[in-house]
Amino acid sequence: MELRPQPGPQEKFLATSADIAIYGGAAGGGKSYALLMEPLRHISNNGFGAVIFRHNANQIMAEGGLWDTSSKIYPWTGARSSKNPAPTWTFPGGAKVSFAHLEYEKDRLKWQGSQITMIGFDELTHFSKSQFFYMLSRNRSVCGVRPYVRATTNPDADSWVAEFIEWWIDQDTGYPIPERSGVLRYMVQLNDALYWGDSPEELVDKTGCKVEHVKSVTFIASKLSDNKILMENDPGYEANLNALSEVEKERLLNGNWKIKPAAGLVFPRSKANFIEALPKVVRWVRGWDLAATDKKEKGENGKPACTAGVLMGKTYEGRIVVADVFNKAYAADDVRKAIKATCIMDKQKYKRVRVRLPQDPGQAGKEQAASYIKMLAGFNVTTELESGSKETRAEPFAAQWQHGNVDILVAPWNEEYISQLENFPEGKLKDMVDASSSAFNELEKANTNKMPGSIDKVTYWR
Repeated sequence: MELRPQPGPQEKFLATSADIAIYGGAAGGGKSYALLMEPLRHISNNGFGAVIFRHNANQIMAEGGLWDTSSKIYPWTGARSSKNPAPTWTFPGGAKVSFAHLEYEKDRLKWQGSQITMIGFDELTHFSKSQFFYMLSRNRSVCGVRPYVRATTNPDADSWVAEFIEWWIDQDTGYPIPERSGVLRYMVQLNDALYWGDSPEELVDKTGCKVEHVKSVTFIASKLSDNKILMENDPGYEANLNALSEVEKERLLNGNWKIKPAAGLVFPRSKANFIEALPKVVRWVRGWDLAATDKKEKGENGKPACTAGVLMGKTYEGRIVVADVFNKAYAADDVRKAIKATCIMDKQKYKRVRVRLPQDPGQAGKEQAASYIKMLAGFNVTTELESGSKETRAEPFAAQWQHGNVDILVAPWNEEYISQLENFPEGKLKDMVDASSSAFNELEKANTNKMPGSIDKVTYWR
């Protein structure tokens, strides 16, 4: 079997002479495959060693992750695999490729004293700047191969990587500049400051540094359309990316490095579809965001934080319906009474309603969750440990909103609800957004629990 890169960005990535090469800019560009192919040029060198990092161990061993992908490539070279003490491939010539993770800042210190000829980072924005530059100090070699770094990434406007590669990105549009893709620039770090130049000599003149301290850097942009093999084997993948929220679609399909959630972009008012009567709904969820606030404490527009509960349903056709929004400021003692009263009214009016409450991390959060479940005995209640940012949790609901799949029952609470969603994430108050995200994610969780081929209209929680 002949292993070769696809023509275009993947081939350019494997051909670059840069000390540090960063490859990516969108999902589906063949990034991880290219990163795994890179060490193959050195497999006959018995002193060569490469370590490819992911943020956590699960990302290495998960279905379809780095280990699975490497298992489709490396055996063709006669390499042998082992998983202890670390996932490693050993080639007949003695070269090795290992996989490791850097989940916490302190994890980088485990590599003190190491010398790694090739360091790979899969999804560079998942690593901190300090992790990257510390591991750069471990990028050493005595095997005759010049030490180098290869990394893949998807766009993240808030990451340190966006600033690091800004020369290759149009700062007005956020898109990579085609004629700069693969062009070498030169970098030196002095006293924690980065200096850039068009040549090593320029940096020596500018900073007085030693020429051997200068590193060449390049960024090579790619998009899904560059990966012809994936497009042919999985033509539906592009449709999956098109179904994302506008922010995520711009990032993962179009490779935009400047896009980020902004008011009016995540939940545009123009996509709100109002209905005057409820359709037939097959599942109901009331998602809650808990808050206990003294009414004297003022928040956005002079209003205190509120306890919010959003009643959301799903129709036979798969449309999402927002039927009721509870949003009031209560003292701590009154929050529980309000939630229980709402549960009673929901059960009377809508029959089967699943109640989802957030659970804070730690022992106090567990105790609060247990207390609520006990108080709401007789109701269908679940608690969910909150993880990720509010923006991340809102993305699935935002995608349905932006594609016009959400219906909102006409009611007095409409304006307050729409206004808060429209101002997300820049608005200070996010109670109703969080409750909406919780309700929607609980609705969708039911779909993942169904057996293939099951009929949606008979799926109820018991």
